[in-house]
Amino acid sequence: MDRTVLILDGQGGGVGSQLVKLLLPRLRPDCRLLCVGTNVMATSAMLKAGAAQGATGENAVVYNAARADVILGPVGVILANGIMGEVSPAMAAAVSGSGAVKILIPSSSCGVYVAGVEECRLEEYLRRAADLAARELGL
Repeated sequence: MDRTVLILDGQGGGVGSQLVKLLLPRLRPDCRLLCVGTNVMATSAMLKAGAAQGATGENAVVYNAARADVILGPVGVILANGIMGEVSPAMAAAVSGSGAVKILIPSSSCGVYVAGVEECRLEEYLRRAADLAARELGL
């Protein structure tokens, strides 16, 4: 059974590219890794990190979120005007409304705090996100 893993990011793609590097070596051949950036720089960073396929912009987010089994990215991808305004309301609605399992990286830069989540370094959040995705995919 083929599974689609979608990594979303904005700005410079730093979170997304690190997620690609952490998750790609763990994926089985029946898992397809896609990356979508809110801008070209984010998409380019994720492709350079090893993602085989990538796309950019609002329509790419909307289209691929509807088809993904697992979505990973910063918490801002589910917030209208998140990631300094790069996430449109349509993008946020598509991601939050997707039937995919969503694994989100906490970030205080979005002004959103999740009660019960301990404060960690970004690297630890990314490692935990990759572990959660691997578990969800049965890896």
